[in-house]
Amino acid sequence: MLRRVINPILFLPLALCINSINVLSSETKNYTDNVLEEKSNNPFISYQEIEKIVLNNLELKSLNNLVTSASFNLSSKIAQRYPSLDFQANGLPKYIAGKKYSSNSPTLKTSQFTANPSLNIKWDLIAPLRGSEIKVAKANYKIAKNNYEIKKKDLIQEAKMRYHKYQKSYQDIQNKKFTLNLSITSLDNAKAKLDAGIGTKFEVLEAEAQFSRDKQSLNEKKIEHVINKISLKEILNIKGDFESNKEQHLIGFWNHRLNKNINEGLDKNLSLKNLLLQKSIKKSQANSFLAQNKPNIYISNTLSSTFTKGDSLTEVIDSEESGSNYTNTISLNFAWSIFNGGQNKNSYKSKIADAGAEEYAFKNLKNVLKTNIIKAYLNLKLNEEKIISSLKEIESSKESVRLSRLRYEIGISTLKDVLVRQSELSNAKSKNINALYNYNLKLDELERLTFLEISKNCSDNNNNKIKDLESICNIPR
Repeated sequence: MLRRVINPILFLPLALCINSINVLSSETKNYTDNVLEEKSNNPFISYQEIEKIVLNNLELKSLNNLVTSASFNLSSKIAQRYPSLDFQANGLPKYIAGKKYSSNSPTLKTSQFTANPSLNIKWDLIAPLRGSEIKVAKANYKIAKNNYEIKKKDLIQEAKMRYHKYQKSYQDIQNKKFTLNLSITSLDNAKAKLDAGIGTKFEVLEAEAQFSRDKQSLNEKKIEHVINKISLKEILNIKGDFESNKEQHLIGFWNHRLNKNINEGLDKNLSLKNLLLQKSIKKSQANSFLAQNKPNIYISNTLSSTFTKGDSLTEVIDSEESGSNYTNTISLNFAWSIFNGGQNKNSYKSKIADAGAEEYAFKNLKNVLKTNIIKAYLNLKLNEEKIISSLKEIESSKESVRLSRLRYEIGISTLKDVLVRQSELSNAKSKNINALYNYNLKLDELERLTFLEISKNCSDNNNNKIKDLESICNIPR
């Protein structure tokens, strides 16, 4: 009986097919290698904790001190409503010694201790400048508080953006690792075919070039990931290392109508409120110039006293002699600056013009905010579509890679076609990563611009659950 010998080359396509299937299935594995080594005892930072951690930002602490300063300044201006009390003492005590000589009279001597304390109470009944100064101080205090809140919200949005960017760079690394594994498989297949005599050196060179490009791209993403981590630590004012959830996911859904976004955003925007406060400050300052030409009326009460011990201007000094006296004066006082050449009137007109400029700045910022809200809303909807379309593109690209590799293994296609399909799959995954990143950014931006909350559950404008399979609501989170 003749024994047939099976050529091992016949098993090559089958082996290559099995190898490619294993590589494609490796996409679902959980990649645990990190760019930076992190210890288990490092603090864990979640997306929800960013708002609390941002309060440690040094710039925010600086603005908080400015709020405190404005508060004390307001208290200082309000204190002008109350009477003032001054105590004064000319010599406590004061010693006087001397002689007075005259050829027609006896020589007089002085040796005396004196004390002259006085107490003065002043109360402004009508102070035209006081009301304007208090209004300006109140407005400045509100502006300081608004500036603190504006900076806090801006820092929170910036920190969230860096957090999303940190997650995105990690996903980019996983994508590049997956692509690199595909390139390794293609290179192994090309070398195996060349060794078996059914491949070419050119295909091996193509595979090696693609492997080199993917390896370099992976290194670039690792460096970018490190930079993003440093940037996140800086804004959160974290000295040591930290851990976080690196997996990218949808942070929520936006269920608010566009008109509601615009109305809420314009009504609650603190920058618009600051412009209105600046306008009121200019008007108060203008009124203060006019008030300088109004009378100032105040009550004053002065209690003065004198205590002495010793003699003054006598022939014989009696060191035991003492005396005292006091006077109390109550008066209603009136001061009026009637004319100063028109300086106050011109200064008034200058501040009124400044107030008009604030009005135009308010209208301009209102238009800019409305535009930004609309753009953020439309870009959010656009990225919703990109997420859905990129997921479909990933599935079709996976199948294209699988089929192109099978065609290459049985000899009816080229390695170039496989490498192109690999690149398409990598680009599709990259599109999905970018779409998720931009979607989350726009959610944070809308929350910042409109002061509305991101929803955890997805629904339409009538609060009905969306059942469309191709809706963003059905994307796994």
